[in-house]
Amino acid sequence: MKKRLVSLFLAGAVAASLLAGCGGGSNTSGGDKFVIGGIGPATGAASVYGNAVKNGAQIAVDEINANGGINGYQIEFSFQDDEHDPEKAVNAYNTLKDKGMHVLMGTVTTQPCLSVIDYTNEDGIFQITPSASAVDVVKYNNCIQVCFQDPTQGTKAAKYISENQIASKIAIIYDVSDAYSAGIHDGFIAEAEKAGLQIVSDESFTADNKSDFSVQLQKAKASGAELIFLPIYATEAATLLKQANDAGINATFFGCDGLDGILTVEGFDAALAEDVILLTPFAAEAEDPTTQAFVSAYQDKVGEIPNQFAADAYDAIYIIKGLIEKAGCTPDMAADEIGSAILEALNGFTYDGITGAAMTWENGAVNKTPTAVVVKEGKYVELD
Repeated sequence: MKKRLVSLFLAGAVAASLLAGCGGGSNTSGGDKFVIGGIGPATGAASVYGNAVKNGAQIAVDEINANGGINGYQIEFSFQDDEHDPEKAVNAYNTLKDKGMHVLMGTVTTQPCLSVIDYTNEDGIFQITPSASAVDVVKYNNCIQVCFQDPTQGTKAAKYISENQIASKIAIIYDVSDAYSAGIHDGFIAEAEKAGLQIVSDESFTADNKSDFSVQLQKAKASGAELIFLPIYATEAATLLKQANDAGINATFFGCDGLDGILTVEGFDAALAEDVILLTPFAAEAEDPTTQAFVSAYQDKVGEIPNQFAADAYDAIYIIKGLIEKAGCTPDMAADEIGSAILEALNGFTYDGITGAAMTWENGAVNKTPTAVVVKEGKYVELD
């Protein structure tokens, strides 16, 4: 009798193990929720971006869960802090895998994202980044972007400046050690030549020396530049704008989506950003109902106006929802099975979001139209 019970127990255990492995996938959570992971800097110098993404994504998750979830299943959202550090981003990824992550929304910044994509590709996990904009971020087919790619931002910035006759003499200050900044710089340079813009000063700095921009600013001033192009992040731009004001520089300052968030950099006098122009896929002042509902929800939750990073994350969660629903996935599927199904569903998929209408993807890069905004009295105001 004992032998029979042991045999039945062993048979049951084998059957259970076979069922657990069915589908051939890895990282099966076995739960009744879709686990969406997030990675980004919640602390440190780049936290203005990471926390915006975390908050924007959480608002979308809360809305979706309140409205019945995805295919009838709730979302469990887990956001891990990488402090804008590539090694810590990998550690965060492993933590999320241990939590049974089905899909990754992240990472927020480019260098950490480049450190994680090898792992998501190897594991077959679908990844959507709201704001990591380097071309190499989507070198594998399992990752797509909600933000514009760096060269594209540079190209569109040069075209906008030329077509709207904002300036003809341009100075550039950029971070040569950063893939995001250098990529936009190179795209801008290539398009500026075609557009007939004159680059009168082209100065760089590195991550090790981003607190004193006096040399770069003096060269821009001496060159007679009418506009200073800043393909850099808001934290560095906040320091630069203060030093430019102290130096009496009156040129127009123009940036891309990295400047979004300049108004909420800790300790920064927002008056110094008056009349700064940037290209961004999101304008909080837009009057469409979806944008205004998001802005209202974000203000209620966070107490401030959302930036483009928050909006891209909000869209990213809804894009995940749309793809999972189109693919017909359920939480009992393995992460790599869900990843494969989502990639099939991406063919012919379009999404209307608050950062762009009729978004589509080609080789992981998003197709949508940017919006030009100018800072007026502490707000981002959409330009005609």
